[in-house]
Amino acid sequence: MQSGTFHSTYAGDMALRPYWPMRIRIILIIAIMLLFPWFGNRYWLNLVNTIGIAAIGAIGLNILVGFTGQISIGHAGFMAVGAYTTGLLAAHAGLPMWISIPIACIVAAGVGALFGMPSVRLKGLYLAIATLAAQEIIIWFLTKGDKIVQMATGDRRAVFFGESLSIPPAANNVFGIALKGNNDFNFYWVIITCLVLTVLFASNLFRSRAGRAMVAIRDQDIAAQVIGVDLFKYKLLAFATSSFIAGLAGALMAHYRGIISWERFTIDISILYLSMIIIGGLGSVSGSIYGAAFMTILPALLSNISRAASGVMPAFANYLPYIQQGAFGLAIILFLIFEPEGIVKMWRNLKDYFRLWPFSY
Repeated sequence: MQSGTFHSTYAGDMALRPYWPMRIRIILIIAIMLLFPWFGNRYWLNLVNTIGIAAIGAIGLNILVGFTGQISIGHAGFMAVGAYTTGLLAAHAGLPMWISIPIACIVAAGVGALFGMPSVRLKGLYLAIATLAAQEIIIWFLTKGDKIVQMATGDRRAVFFGESLSIPPAANNVFGIALKGNNDFNFYWVIITCLVLTVLFASNLFRSRAGRAMVAIRDQDIAAQVIGVDLFKYKLLAFATSSFIAGLAGALMAHYRGIISWERFTIDISILYLSMIIIGGLGSVSGSIYGAAFMTILPALLSNISRAASGVMPAFANYLPYIQQGAFGLAIILFLIFEPEGIVKMWRNLKDYFRLWPFSY
C-alpha cells in the first residue's frame, strides 16, 4: 500500500505518471487504441471517432471554463470558424487537410482572442452573455456571408458559404497520403493522433507558468493580479488556446463528415459541450474525455433502445428527441447534486478505494 509520495530526482517529481500502475494503465490504453480499429466494425469506429472529436472540443472548453474560470456558451461558434475555414480552403483553394486544418485553428484562435478581449472587464453572467453574443454573431455571419460578399463585390453570383459547404474528397489527405476506402478506419488514426497531441498539450500547459497563471485567475483573480499575473494577457491566452482547440475539433468534424452546415454549430451544441465538462469534471483533462464519451454514448444508447422498443410501441420513436433532452438534463442535475466534480472524481474514488484497501482513509 502506498504510504507517501517520495521522489529522489526532479524528473521523478515532475513526471506526468510517476507511479508504475499509472504507466501500466497508459500502456494498456495505447494498446487498446492501436488494436481497436482492426477489430471494431464501422458502427463502433464511427462512434469512437465522434467521441474523439467531441473530446478534443471538450478539452478546449475546459481550458477556458474549468481551468481559467471564464464561462463560455459560444464554444460551438469557434468550432464553426474552424470548420468553415478549412472547408473554404479545401473547396475553393484546393488545399489538403494537413495544411488547411492548422490554418483553420489559427483563424479560430484569432477570432476567439478578438471576442475574448472584453473578458478582462466582464465576469460571470455578463461574460456568459458576451460569449453568447459571439456565438450568434458568428452564426449570423455564416448564414449571411454570401450576401455580404455579393454586396461588397457587386457580383450577385458569388457564393462561398451557401446552405452547406462540401469538402472535395481530394482534400482528405495527410502529407500526400489519401484517406480513401474505409473512411471511418482511415480517419480514426487522424482523430486519435490529434486527441493524443491535445491531451499532451493540455496536460503540460497547466504545469507551465502560463497554465499556473490561468489557474490562479480562476481561484482568485484579484489575488493573482496582486502577485503580478497579467489578467488581460492570460485571459486572452486562455480564449485563444481554447478557440484554437475548438477550431481543431470543428475542422476535423468538417473533413470527417464531408459536409459543413451552420446547423451543426448552434447554441444547442455549445450547451452540449458545457454539459460534457460538467459531467466529466471541470478542471480535468481526463474528465473532458469521460464527459465527451458519456454525452456521445447516451444518445446512441437511447436510439438503440428506441429501435428495440419500436416493435412493441411504434410511436416511441417519435418521442426520442424529447427523451434525449430530458436524459441530458436529468444527468446534469444528478451529477450537480450527487457528484459536482463529475465522473473523474468517481473514478478517482474508485482508484483510491483499491489503492488504500483494506483501509478506508
